[in-house]
Amino acid sequence: MAIKNAFYAQSGGVTAVINASAAGVIETARQHPDKIGNVYAGRNGIIGALTEDLIDTSADSAEAIGALRHTPSGGFGSCRYKLKGIEQNRREYERLIEVFKAHNIGYFFYNGGGDSADTCLKVSQISDTLGYPIQAIHVPKTVDNDLPITDCCPGFGSVAKYIAVSTREASFDVASMSKTSTKVFVLEVMGRHAGWIAAAGGLASSPDCEIPIIILFPEVTFDKAKFLAKVDHYVKEFGYCSVVVSEGVQGEDGNFLADQGLRDAFGHAQLGGVAPVVANIIKEGLGLKYHWGVADYLQRAARHIASKTDVEQAYAMGKAAVEYAIAGHNSVMPTIDRQSNSPYTWKVGMAQLANVANVEKMMPAEFISEDGFGITEACREYLAPLIEGEDYPPYKDGLPDYVRLKNAAVEKKLGNFEV
Repeated sequence: MAIKNAFYAQSGGVTAVINASAAGVIETARQHPDKIGNVYAGRNGIIGALTEDLIDTSADSAEAIGALRHTPSGGFGSCRYKLKGIEQNRREYERLIEVFKAHNIGYFFYNGGGDSADTCLKVSQISDTLGYPIQAIHVPKTVDNDLPITDCCPGFGSVAKYIAVSTREASFDVASMSKTSTKVFVLEVMGRHAGWIAAAGGLASSPDCEIPIIILFPEVTFDKAKFLAKVDHYVKEFGYCSVVVSEGVQGEDGNFLADQGLRDAFGHAQLGGVAPVVANIIKEGLGLKYHWGVADYLQRAARHIASKTDVEQAYAMGKAAVEYAIAGHNSVMPTIDRQSNSPYTWKVGMAQLANVANVEKMMPAEFISEDGFGITEACREYLAPLIEGEDYPPYKDGLPDYVRLKNAAVEKKLGNFEV
């Protein structure tokens, strides 16, 4: 039997370390030429498969692929595109099979979050439903840290590190100006339903560096009066405070404070802009001078301050995905299994995709302080190892020296396909 090729694609919001997973997939596949032929990447995610817009990763040198490990964002392009069920859109699945057959693809590696896990699960079912053998392995990634079963998600540790560092640095700034100027700094972070990223802001304060920080979690209904009382208390005690607010914070009416009435490609509310809303509440309620900032893409693109733990775990997930495929597994996802907090140890595990797809992991109640505005010691013990270590990229002329791959196109063999 001819050796099958592999298809790899990146999906959803990119991260500082998703390319490290790509390196793990491609480098590991290259170590097994007797099992896997070429690794083709989808240009702009699953859309690359549907439109037969494939990238031949063999055109890039070992050095270039290795440099992916220290390069942020998606080296092959990503997308927000969710496959519907085969009953609703059989046309897309039949097209995937056409493309896979045309390019002798027998392995499917999809690197993404919850929606990607769902897509990967559906692709894995092609074998049974449409009679084409394909081994589909999901490579976990999401800054939101909301995939179930795995202890944490590659991408999260680096965002958490960025937010913890930024919160500490901005708090030092506000503290120095608070006597005659700004009293409150509001930092908006990502997190639609789960407050993991916001929680990382709590790491900025430690016993040897106490900082008054208020965290607004999606899991805790926003109480305006209670919030203003907390801000007032901190400003009177410390002279200033910092507020870390998740974009997914909801009011008592159940609506997002930042809901603009727009929807993304997955049908989710397009969020953003909660920081000025919260800042205005502070201004109207307490009359305090404030500044606000939105971490936005900066938090997930900051490879220059990535967590070493996160980089290592991201690479390990890509490597394990290929090893699981070679071993014959299908419809699974490699996981990070924590063994102990101190010293922090972990190993690679495995989860069935049926137990991962469409399941969100929220912040446990025991991770949120009793007043709803901070993190507990248990949460600190969970988060702290994930931001440990530095893995600086090489620098050139004062700037990070990131790689741009050739992304050489694979010759098309089929007709056009509209998505």
